[in-house]
Amino acid sequence: MSDNTFDFGPQTRVIARLAEGIPDERLGDGTPCPDYAVRHLLGHVLGLSVAFRDAARKDLGATTDTSPTLATLPDIGADWRAELPEALDGLAEAWRDPAAWTGMTRAGGVDLPGAVAAAVAADELVIHGWDLATVTGQPYAPDPAALQASYDFLLAATQDPTRGGGIFGPVVPVPEDAPLLERAVGLSGRDPGWKP
Repeated sequence: MSDNTFDFGPQTRVIARLAEGIPDERLGDGTPCPDYAVRHLLGHVLGLSVAFRDAARKDLGATTDTSPTLATLPDIGADWRAELPEALDGLAEAWRDPAAWTGMTRAGGVDLPGAVAAAVAADELVIHGWDLATVTGQPYAPDPAALQASYDFLLAATQDPTRGGGIFGPVVPVPEDAPLLERAVGLSGRDPGWKP
């Protein structure tokens, strides 16, 4: 991997372990994502894993054209415990190809450079990992490379005058000396002190 690329494998394994630790009775619990229960958040992570796998492969179509703002909530099927780790592994493997990071691709119906798509994918995995860990009371230590990519992406979004602040909601102020994860969570529009 070159200086501006990284291996998604460590972060996808973190997410897979978090998902494995979620008991069925917690699937209906609320999360820091408004209107999303745990099951919807897991469904979203499953869908985005497939979409960003295909974005890396430049295999554009239904998975990469679907807007993340659907009228219906994402959800999981009966086989999600097998499907999610498989989708996460597929995402990590696809981004190991140097060609994934170059040229243009598409995700969420938006055309964007490969390296930007990777940053978006890292952000999704890091922040939703925090969401899942926080709501289910599991320890969370995201992969440092993915965390840095997430933070850099979120910080750049706050400096874009066309966005009017954070990309996913108003930025929650966090002390500058706070851990990088807390600063990323604040930039994502979440309160790092959120409790279920």
